[in-house]
Amino acid sequence: MFNKVDKNSVRKARHHRQRRYMIGTEARPRLNVYRSTTHIYAQIIDDITGNTLVAASTLDAKIKEELNGKNKTEQAKLVGKLIGERATEKGIKQVVYDRGGYLYTGRVAALAAGAREAGLDF
Repeated sequence: MFNKVDKNSVRKARHHRQRRYMIGTEARPRLNVYRSTTHIYAQIIDDITGNTLVAASTLDAKIKEELNGKNKTEQAKLVGKLIGERATEKGIKQVVYDRGGYLYTGRVAALAAGAREAGLDF
């Protein structure tokens, strides 16, 4: 019998390796990304206090109507713009990008591009 590789456990191991060196502070919080099969979620987290400062996802009512008719990559870019706008409203300009163990391509890269367009620096 062949053993099938569990891609999620490989992703989690990759994420744990990254998180050893990545920490969000008050001056430069962490932009965390979670990608499910249908939605994408982003949070800006201060790891020192353990607080989520800003959050956005494809389930937000603010952008729900804009998402109709768009593919998942375009939706991720809109979520990136939304989280970037919310972060600049709170005075956050620089973040550390935590891609959650996902490869930097597709929806994860599109979210980062949208956040950069909205004014975040990472």
